Amino acid sequence: MQNNTFCFDSRLDLNHIIVLLYMMTEPYKILGVDPGTNLMGYALLEICGSEMKLITLGVLKLAQYKDHQTKLKEIYLQLQEIIETYLPKVMAVEAPFYGKNVQSMLKLGRAQGVSMAAGITMGLDIVEFSPKKIKQSVTGNGNASKEQVSGMLNHILKQKIESKYLDATDALAAAVCYFNQSSNPLAQGKSYSGWGQFVKDNPDKIG
Repeated sequence: MQNNTFCFDSRLDLNHIIVLLYMMTEPYKILGVDPGTNLMGYALLEICGSEMKLITLGVLKLAQYKDHQTKLKEIYLQLQEIIETYLPKVMAVEAPFYGKNVQSMLKLGRAQGVSMAAGITMGLDIVEFSPKKIKQSVTGNGNASKEQVSGMLNHILKQKIESKYLDATDALAAAVCYFNQSSNPLAQGKSYSGWGQFVKDNPDKIG
């Protein structure tokens, strides 16, 4: 007698399984975010089965706000407005690239944390990818340039992507990376579905 019982890998949590089952049956949207304190990229993809459709992309222009706390507030409020408008189910975030400038990394880390807070507060499933992982997923080369990533996105989505900001196409790449990885959840980036897990895994970003 054939056994039709489904077996899930024990490394998948229940929340991830529910999200995956939903994605297999219903169209859903992915919000890609490329954190920044002067320009923050965002992009919305709609997924229906194996098809991706670009809904919109752009940047939050934050350079006009001279105070860093005001920039963080605007990131939080403007991302929540985008979420309310397009109702995505998932936020794919590009993790900051760690370099030698500690102050810059600190500011980027805060921008990322506030972005994730906006998504978590609105009930989104949050997944974080390294820049190298995103480039590898989109172009096949983890060391690809931003321009190469942008060019490949035109090919993948079969349309001319109109944006003069690479921050926006980087955000789109994060969303595409999530879609590419969704059929293999064990290969995905770090996932957060609530503040408790995020705080536990990121004590250096809370203070």
